[in-house]
Amino acid sequence: MSYIPDHTDKLMLSQLERNARISNTELAERVNLSPTPCLRRLRRLEKLGFIRNYTAILNEKALGLQVSAFVFVNLDKNTLENSEIFEAALRDLPEVTEVSVVAGSHDYVLKVITKDLEDYERFLKQRLAVIKSVADLESIIILKQSMYRSGLPI
Repeated sequence: MSYIPDHTDKLMLSQLERNARISNTELAERVNLSPTPCLRRLRRLEKLGFIRNYTAILNEKALGLQVSAFVFVNLDKNTLENSEIFEAALRDLPEVTEVSVVAGSHDYVLKVITKDLEDYERFLKQRLAVIKSVADLESIIILKQSMYRSGLPI
């Protein structure tokens, strides 16, 4: 049987989603524990895989990355071999920030971020569309992100 996080674990995870740089002392105070048991719980949550990574969320616009898009991809044949080829090629494309295998009229949905529309067009034509096994692409340019939530509904 796998471990199911209790209320305190969920409070800890929620606090860490808001601020991964919080000190153990501050985290312990916020979840009403002393620092030693808090750290023990945190290490257990890390070891069990409830925490994938600690990271910073960067501001794309401040970094000069002005274009975000969703790209819907269909492979010429949706086989394991073609999927492996496609996914391996994506690892070399830093513009691709998210990859999801989907059911429906497309095989994949990618989130792509580039500096401008010219860079986006170059990326599509010279780097993404030329991957072996790609049959067609459909893009949706994101005009404005009206909401972003990194926290999970735990």
